[in-house]
Amino acid sequence: MTLSHIPHDKHLIAPSLLSADFCRLGEEVHRLKASGADWLHFDVMDGRFVPNISVGIPVLASLRRTTDMPIDVHLMIVEPDSLLGAFAKAGADTLTVQAEACVHLHRTLQTIRQLGCRAGVSLNPHTPVSCLEYVRELIDFVLVMTVNPGFGGQSYIDACTAKIRTLRTLYPDLPIEVDGGIHANTIGRAAHAGANIFVSGSGIFSHTDYAAAIMELRACASG
Repeated sequence: MTLSHIPHDKHLIAPSLLSADFCRLGEEVHRLKASGADWLHFDVMDGRFVPNISVGIPVLASLRRTTDMPIDVHLMIVEPDSLLGAFAKAGADTLTVQAEACVHLHRTLQTIRQLGCRAGVSLNPHTPVSCLEYVRELIDFVLVMTVNPGFGGQSYIDACTAKIRTLRTLYPDLPIEVDGGIHANTIGRAAHAGANIFVSGSGIFSHTDYAAAIMELRACASG
């Protein structure tokens, strides 16, 4: 798969590096690639948009030197426009911004594309899908948050399943990513509703065998 085409009819698994062992991050990435992961999901938190702080540009640049896997950067930050260029230069393949954090979402998405990255929009659980209506032509995929962002290990909010189904009905060819509480017992709900890119943290990293965990997620998504 190349970034020129994000399929909407294939299940992609994107391990959330927020759950990885940061003392051995390079090794973790190599294990994930060997285990069949499709993307690496890289969460950026600023302690303002969400009540937590994670990693940023230097870590992303280090990862980019370590792997050729697609790196899916999710900016859970206020005023993302000021840092889009830096994250693109550091090696992001996709840049996903929160709809709630963008004053001029159309302009932000234009900038992401001008930087040569794929553009994603993330919707918090309470955010309606109607906010995408006038920017659809600039979106390469949408990320549905199935937990309130900021912390790993939360439980899947089942009400978000209806949102995924609505998006699939409105936009049949739009890739839909989901993030939050995705593991073997919940991935099927999201997949059957129309999601096809699955971010999973503990659903992978809580297992000693990453390949088996990823294989199980794919099977449950397809079942």
